[in-house]
Amino acid sequence: MIAEDTLQQIIQRFEFIEAQMSEGAGDIAKLAKEYSDLRPVVEEVRAYQTLLRDISDAEAMMDDPDMRELAAEELPVLRAALPKAEHDLQLTLLPKDEADARPAILEIRPGTGGDEAALFAADLIRMYQRYVQAQGWGFDVIENQTTELGGVKEFVAHIKGEGVFAKLKYESGVHRVQRVPSTESGGRIHTSAATVAVLPEAEDVDIHIDPSDIRIDTMRASGAGGQHVNTTDSAVRITHLPTGLIVVSAEKSQHRNREIAMQVLKTRLYDLERARVDGERSADRKSQVGSGDRSERIRTYNYPQGRMTDHRIGLTLYRLEQILQGDLDEIIDALTSEAQAALLAEMNG
Repeated sequence: MIAEDTLQQIIQRFEFIEAQMSEGAGDIAKLAKEYSDLRPVVEEVRAYQTLLRDISDAEAMMDDPDMRELAAEELPVLRAALPKAEHDLQLTLLPKDEADARPAILEIRPGTGGDEAALFAADLIRMYQRYVQAQGWGFDVIENQTTELGGVKEFVAHIKGEGVFAKLKYESGVHRVQRVPSTESGGRIHTSAATVAVLPEAEDVDIHIDPSDIRIDTMRASGAGGQHVNTTDSAVRITHLPTGLIVVSAEKSQHRNREIAMQVLKTRLYDLERARVDGERSADRKSQVGSGDRSERIRTYNYPQGRMTDHRIGLTLYRLEQILQGDLDEIIDALTSEAQAALLAEMNG
């Protein structure tokens, strides 16, 4: 049972914000954001309270001989709906990750496995591009260093849209592939890996970078050869001296490259700060989905068996081809549900 005074406080806060906005008082942008965040919570609260009143009314009707038969029909239905209503309300009351609504920076790098790992990294990029396209989001490539065989040495992209980080944040970690490489003449199955990192995009208010803490170098961009080679000295490399973080952007405009590189640097610094804060919280979070440890092996893609296994939640699906085509909804929904269940257990514990 959820405390009634807690629910009333939520409604009172919502009604106060509503009144402030109608009067044009206060910081309208800030109030509008809080109003938008609270609205779905209040809708669940009111639906839950209505259900409790209906149950109470039906129980009272049991004492009325004329209404008893109707109440006896309604009560079991109403009571059966109560657990789901409580669960739905608890989900809306879970603490929100402030970064969930943000765009994200996607970084993919090959791990163990040489050329095969680089080819697998390219497969993961295509998988995420298709998923992003299906969501109607934007996908802008910031950096894409390729190998002669068509693999990827390093890949960075900016994914724009509403709620991007909420959907993709559980993708961070080591992705492992088991298959016969195209370069393998003996038909033996190899195991290779690639690392995926999804970082919530930093906003200007999150991170301040002291100009004296960075070194900016311009250099000649290198491409895949032929017409792709950028012949101007437009690539920008920014080194953050206190942390040693290095960011490169190699579009044709040097000015634009500086903007992009600074945004990626802010995002990486913001991610480091989030990791530091998370590390100071309960040690129990280490066992939860999305603990942020990018050295953790999270998923295996087994080509001979057409199987994908997510090791964090024990989910195995035998439709690898569709998954690699970007059909990730079932996996992402399962990971989100598991994370919510862990938070509910923590909240009720």
